[in-house]
Amino acid sequence: MTYKRKKYHFGDTHLKKKWRTKRRTRDMDQIDQDLQPEKVDTLLAQKVDYEKPGLAQFYCVHCAKHFIDSHAFDCHIKSKPHKRRLHALKTEPYTIEESLRAAGMGSYVPPKKRKMETLIPEAVKEGLKDVIDIKKKAKLSTDGDGDEKMK
Repeated sequence: MTYKRKKYHFGDTHLKKKWRTKRRTRDMDQIDQDLQPEKVDTLLAQKVDYEKPGLAQFYCVHCAKHFIDSHAFDCHIKSKPHKRRLHALKTEPYTIEESLRAAGMGSYVPPKKRKMETLIPEAVKEGLKDVIDIKKKAKLSTDGDGDEKMK
């Protein structure tokens, strides 16, 4: 006698996607730590790193993303996900003291709102001349006899 196969994990694909770590981004409290004045200056003026997109010169601190050039960074600033992230960062992150107050150990204090503006990296402010020079590949030029050689 054959038995019917039971589909125990039929409707849990949304849970799998939620906990997948392949495209995991930084949490709000980690980004809030990045927005501290002593750390944000180092993130906005990063050294040239050939392993990261855009040589690590176009970094959005709020979204914790590197972009390939200034055009992609400008498009990202105008996009909905960036604006949603700014709106989410307006409230201060959840703390242990707030959880204790919610459990009944203290009086309720509403979370503080703060003003949040987009922070622009140094490479975008300065104009990108040195970054463009670094990104250029070796050019091919022709000799007098028609052969191509590397410059």
